[in-house]
Amino acid sequence: LKESGERWLEIMETAHGLGVESTSTMLMGTGETNAERIEHLRMIRDVQDRTGGFRAFIPYTYQPENNHLKGRTQATLFEYLRMIAIARLFMDNIAHIQGSWLTTGKEVGQLSLHYGADDLGSIMLEENVVSSAGAKHRSNRMEIIDLIRKAGRVPAQRTTTYEHIVVPDDPANDPVDERVMSH
Repeated sequence: LKESGERWLEIMETAHGLGVESTSTMLMGTGETNAERIEHLRMIRDVQDRTGGFRAFIPYTYQPENNHLKGRTQATLFEYLRMIAIARLFMDNIAHIQGSWLTTGKEVGQLSLHYGADDLGSIMLEENVVSSAGAKHRSNRMEIIDLIRKAGRVPAQRTTTYEHIVVPDDPANDPVDERVMSH
């Protein structure tokens, strides 16, 4: 059972009050209007103003296959990149904006780094939810590192709390681990 947005925000506000941080998201392309998207951002921003508990904001695009919303109109890639830019400006109280290469593709993920995203999320050991809904984007650690470098950014491995574990200062020092693949 999926809770309403308002109920979810109440739960997050309670969790933040107890010291439990989280991320915030927006699913784009299920028929919502631009005004509804902005209201979504405002509600998240308001909770963040009160709690400071959101580590990141992650907009991602609806994938139309194998779910009860089949047939809805997907958000365009332009709308997605515009949302990244708006989020970076409007949600100045949330430190990280994540680009979702998993739902939009590696090239759009790379572009999102120029629109305001400072994070591309993870390379998942196993991913079934998004791929079963139609997203077939795959990558590996070295490919994402190269993508980030070609965008003129410095790749970094991080924890879920956004603490850097590894920040290679030179491409020659980039980690090599071909065992990690996205499905």
